[in-house]
Amino acid sequence: MRFSIRHETIYHYGTHVQYSIQQIRQTPSNTPSQFVIRWNIDAPNKLVLSYDTYGNPLHTLVLTRPHREIVLLVEGEIETVALQDGRLLEGAGPIPLPHFTCQTRLSTPNTALDALGHECGPLETPADLIQLASVIGSRVAYRTGITEVTSTAVEALELGHGVCQDHAHLMLACCRARGLPARYVSGYLDAGDVQDVASHAWVDVWLEGSGWVSVDVSHACFASEKYCRVAVGRDYETAAPVRGMRVGGGSEEMAVTVAVDRITNQ
Repeated sequence: MRFSIRHETIYHYGTHVQYSIQQIRQTPSNTPSQFVIRWNIDAPNKLVLSYDTYGNPLHTLVLTRPHREIVLLVEGEIETVALQDGRLLEGAGPIPLPHFTCQTRLSTPNTALDALGHECGPLETPADLIQLASVIGSRVAYRTGITEVTSTAVEALELGHGVCQDHAHLMLACCRARGLPARYVSGYLDAGDVQDVASHAWVDVWLEGSGWVSVDVSHACFASEKYCRVAVGRDYETAAPVRGMRVGGGSEEMAVTVAVDRITNQ
């Protein structure tokens, strides 16, 4: 499947920012399941490319002149292939698997969350992971405007509502509590006519005999050719599309627009 992606992020500040630095993880990599045809990031200054601990392309933007706005525009095309039961056609990767069994601030469970993770039987097959995703969805309904990017899995469970990021953290917590390596994935989804889900988050879980299995917890399905993988990490904080700091600026407003369109004439 081939599709185009356009992702614009605009930061507007109440007063002049004297200095800012942004780390941008918005560039997908070529993998056995996807091929990047073209990709570009338009930013107000030079971008310095490096790679983070997890192998994600990482662009750093530094602005030393006074500014009240930052506009980041990402555009590109990507081609993906279908996966069987969400199995990624790749090995364990450069990071030792035990690293992905360690809980983080966003995924550490409490008693209620630990019990949720054990409502299912053994987690041994890809189908078992879909069952766990369904259980999570039944307890935490998808709803925007309830949680924040800093919300933890425990908080989402207590609220009973959340978005894809929260569902991913809940899945991470449940899998890691049962000793399964699991990692957070950020990227894009071709959701057809469904609005506000183009920028998405899901998880990869390592199963012996299957390898990494990619699961969209919010939709209780395998992540396959409709998904563009951009970054992986232990949780949102290590795979966030944009993170940064600034000196000055006062209040901040952010506007994000994302469009994913399937290309049929190839």
